[in-house]
Amino acid sequence: MRPTALRYFSEIARTRPIVRWLLPRLLGALAACLLVGWRLTVRIRIEGDPRPALRASGRRYVYAILHAQQLSFILLSDDVPIQAMVSASTDGDWLVPLCRARSIIPIRGSTRTRGEDKGGRAALAQLADGVRQGMPALLAVDGPRGPRNWVHRGIVDLARETDACIVVAGVFLKKRSILERTWDRTQLPRPFSTLTGRFRPPIDPRDFTDADTLRNHVAAELLALEQAFDPGEARYAGRAPAAKRAIAA
Repeated sequence: MRPTALRYFSEIARTRPIVRWLLPRLLGALAACLLVGWRLTVRIRIEGDPRPALRASGRRYVYAILHAQQLSFILLSDDVPIQAMVSASTDGDWLVPLCRARSIIPIRGSTRTRGEDKGGRAALAQLADGVRQGMPALLAVDGPRGPRNWVHRGIVDLARETDACIVVAGVFLKKRSILERTWDRTQLPRPFSTLTGRFRPPIDPRDFTDADTLRNHVAAELLALEQAFDPGEARYAGRAPAAKRAIAA
């Protein structure tokens, strides 16, 4: 598409709210259709899976993953049904149809911005209800605004409230594209690639006396998993969006 055409459509989206609301949903629906075909081309491997033992013992669990690996995890996911917190932002509109195409139930909500709740508390309450009913929940713990690998309180509050183990998970692949200008370095699996799901030992919230200690442990486990299987990307832990870096400077 020519640059002038891009500017034209960007201007329409900026000045007409209905277009701004509709466009990501239409594109998301198209992407969901592509995702179904895309999923058929990839191979899935699972290593060190703690979930069968958790299920056998009747323990609830919730996933902690990196924001950069959301799409990879959607392709990998084999839990049905499963819930996922999806940002209430426009970016999240793209993920909703992708989740539904993989039988993942999207729950909309975002973390606080300048003290203003963006629906995160209500979304966590809804996730908690589902976890109590036996549905695992998926949270990109450093999203939606980072910094990369930073664990926000949501996963900790959810695990403690529902007495659910935290399963730190990662998806690793050699054939991928990385959106280097995004704060999290979003990873896009290429067709016909192999997606390998790997895990750290389950984290039981009962073993921690306070929320901060638990959160730090989850962060350490996420980083350890990435350092073990993707050390090149682990170097970007702590990376913040460009706006935040500019303010810090």
